[in-house]
Amino acid sequence: MSKSLFSKEIASADEESSLAMTLNSSVVVVSNEAISKKIEIASADEESSLAMTLNSSVVVARNEAIYKKIEIASADEESSLAMTLNSSVVVARNEAISKKIEIALADEKSSLAIADKRLSFRGTMQFKYESFGILNFHFNQTSIVPRIVITILCLFLSINLIAQTQNTDNFYKKPLVDVLKEIQTRYKVQIKYAEPQVKDKLVNYANWRFRADVDETLANVLTPLDMKVNKEKPGVYKLKEYEYYRWEVQDGWAYLDTLATKYHDQASWEKRKAEIKPELYQALLLSPLPAKPNSQPIVTSKRTFDGYSVENIALEILPGVWINGSLYKPLNLKGKIPVVLSPDGHWEKQRYRPDCQIRCATIARIGAMAFSYDLFAWGESMLQFKYEDHRRSLAQTVQTLGGIRILDYFSSLKETDTSRIGISGSSGAGSHSILMTAMDERIKLSAPVVAMSSYFYGGCPCESGMPIHQCGGGTDNVELAAMAAPRPQLLVSDGGDWTAHTPQHDFPYLQKMYGYYGVKDKVENVHLPEEKHDFGINKRIALYDFLIKNFKLNGAAVKDKDGKYDEGKVTIEKENALYVFGDKGEKLPKNAIMGFENLEKLFISSTNRK
Repeated sequence: MSKSLFSKEIASADEESSLAMTLNSSVVVVSNEAISKKIEIASADEESSLAMTLNSSVVVARNEAIYKKIEIASADEESSLAMTLNSSVVVARNEAISKKIEIALADEKSSLAIADKRLSFRGTMQFKYESFGILNFHFNQTSIVPRIVITILCLFLSINLIAQTQNTDNFYKKPLVDVLKEIQTRYKVQIKYAEPQVKDKLVNYANWRFRADVDETLANVLTPLDMKVNKEKPGVYKLKEYEYYRWEVQDGWAYLDTLATKYHDQASWEKRKAEIKPELYQALLLSPLPAKPNSQPIVTSKRTFDGYSVENIALEILPGVWINGSLYKPLNLKGKIPVVLSPDGHWEKQRYRPDCQIRCATIARIGAMAFSYDLFAWGESMLQFKYEDHRRSLAQTVQTLGGIRILDYFSSLKETDTSRIGISGSSGAGSHSILMTAMDERIKLSAPVVAMSSYFYGGCPCESGMPIHQCGGGTDNVELAAMAAPRPQLLVSDGGDWTAHTPQHDFPYLQKMYGYYGVKDKVENVHLPEEKHDFGINKRIALYDFLIKNFKLNGAAVKDKDGKYDEGKVTIEKENALYVFGDKGEKLPKNAIMGFENLEKLFISSTNRK
């Protein structure tokens, strides 16, 4: 048969209600095959009925395609039926079929309800596809078939035929879940994922992304979807959304090595520091700093224990915004006293938990003030803001401003020895400690615990929500930690988190940087390979030793006759005893800012930003 172009119109003469049907058919090229169709549309009575008989539809073609579009519309102004059938049928070797059906009913009052009519089918519908055999649908006798059956059948065919489509017209597209199954089968690996992670996700050019190596294949497939996998153990992967803050170990090391090529001695490193530092303030929207509120700190009554006292303090860092904490002070000390800022990390029970109280009380007992304070929207800060607000990018800015205001406060006290101000936090508070030390020279000693890594930037926006790691053309937490040099610094790492490889690469880098100043021994690493992510007893002991050595504190005050640390004399207070604003927040000042939206407005006005 030669090329043919068909166009048919069937219309009713009735002005009030007519049916217009147009069949526009694309060119059909068929070799040694035939297409036979018969469509009958009849009106049974004036009220309306539709009888449609499809005698047979046989489509057998080789390397060719049929495109059809049918539009049926009612002329009735009160109601109309618009039905569009877009069909693209490719019947051939290694080809596919795609169908799309849209049915819209204009209103309920007087529309054509196919569900209430009777459709008669006689004969056989046969589709021959070389890729999956012959499909036959037999209707050997007249039957009453509700619309829903026909609709389900059409949708079933459409979905299955679309799923089989593999050509450049749809970018060789495949569902992600199918691609992951194929990867598991082909490479004999396990990929863990949850249904919502893969739902409705499609991979373009899916089969073209496969390589001989499973890791390269996974990267090819997942990167365009902003996804990745974490390798839990050989042959076992876990699907994850892309994490900008988590790199492969070797990638982190390689990036740190690249950064290290920018300097080779103290002078070139000082130039690099001078480039990064002001950009940190700019990245955090703290250049210039907002005006400091002219208010006095809110201080609760003092409780006295064995060798130390505790009082709770709130400092206003923006009008109506407070940072809250508890100050542990040594008793009966004369002269200037060192201060150790002790920000609390992402731990359950926040700064109220026993190990936090034990650490700060012990620091006080050896002769230093320890100020344990909440991160933003954490602990008592949640009287003003929701927990979810902690995971907003501005959280990093606000808690950095809080750290600066705390330094302002303690630097102003006559009893503070400003030459001995330190900071030590763990996990997220360890990241905060690194950043604060890089930004503020008033900090003379730092001890980030289970925090620093060249391949992990902190999984919380309070650690990396603002573009601090884009400063200086790009940096990382290890280079920021190097900005502490030549000030004493302790890194505490373990074998159960992102600090597991600290001794292998990151610590030697810091030793080299401290070596530029001739004080290589001023940076230390206590690595606990058998331990996990916490601030447990051995990590606390490492901190005590470091403080005693560098701040010249009295270790004998907290050790037993065998020379071991004795934390048993610390009193663990109930949580509400550490509150600044009362058991139920009833003492929160009336001018307190409530809610994140109000904080944003306040911050914009306080920093003169538009």
